[in-house]
Amino acid sequence: MLSSFVTIYARRLFVDRAAKRVLELVVVCSGLILLIIAGTLYFRSLPVHGQAHWGSLLMSREWHPSRGQFGFLPFIAGTLWVTGVAMVLAVPVCLLMAIYLVEYAPRFLREGINPLIDILAGIPSVVYGMWGVLVIVPFVKNYLAPWFGVSSSGYSIIAGGMVLAVMVVPGIIHITMEVLKSVPQELRDASLALGATKWQTIKNVVTRRAMPGMVAAIVLGLSRAFGETIAVLMVVGNVARVPGSIFDPAYPLPALIANNYGEMLSIPMYDAALLFAALILLLVVLYFNVVSRLILSGTKWSSYYYG
Repeated sequence: MLSSFVTIYARRLFVDRAAKRVLELVVVCSGLILLIIAGTLYFRSLPVHGQAHWGSLLMSREWHPSRGQFGFLPFIAGTLWVTGVAMVLAVPVCLLMAIYLVEYAPRFLREGINPLIDILAGIPSVVYGMWGVLVIVPFVKNYLAPWFGVSSSGYSIIAGGMVLAVMVVPGIIHITMEVLKSVPQELRDASLALGATKWQTIKNVVTRRAMPGMVAAIVLGLSRAFGETIAVLMVVGNVARVPGSIFDPAYPLPALIANNYGEMLSIPMYDAALLFAALILLLVVLYFNVVSRLILSGTKWSSYYYG
């Protein structure tokens, strides 16, 4: 009897340890995938950045692959312009919507809006792109640009920014709502008991307590916007020059890769240049994600956030 009990216990202990090792292996492999991707992009792009300084590649305006000139400034500038416009349009709307849904909206309205936000998050990017071509581009061309006294084809930074703003809204709203919900109700009650109005409580207590999480939501939305490809590619114009205004066309890095990889490989070092563009995107997105994690888990912020 005792020997059978020991055998069963030893077997269960073996299974438990084996499961732990398997899970550890899965976690390690997940982390290694990122390193493998980054390493592959780095070594495959060596023909470009191995012959020129990173600074000269990133700051040069000259993009003439047939002459061996690979200047990424127009594409980096286009990416920053489109992403910046999208965040300027999206962030105020997202924060105000999240505050309203958590603090003011009745339950039936909140439960009715949440599925619609989920649907927005699940729509394929090519559908957003088609909507941009059919609606946003004509709107910019026929109404918005003339209102500012500018002539534009409609395929522009502002068109890309408007489409991209709609795409990042669901993620920012969801994260911001969860952060606001995590603020203890006792803090609201204490503020109201001291005579503060509902809005004063939200502004001075709730949002200040939730600020690290709200900033992290914005940074994650920025990361999503920076790497978006198809929808932006369809409406932004794809002209390889540094834009001067929001009504100019641009050529973001993701659009450059999607438009050209596999098509121009007969040109020396062209594929290496496109892989270098992918490496830049990977590093920037990784940076944004690390920043968002540091905001939430850093010693200064975590003590403030969790009390």
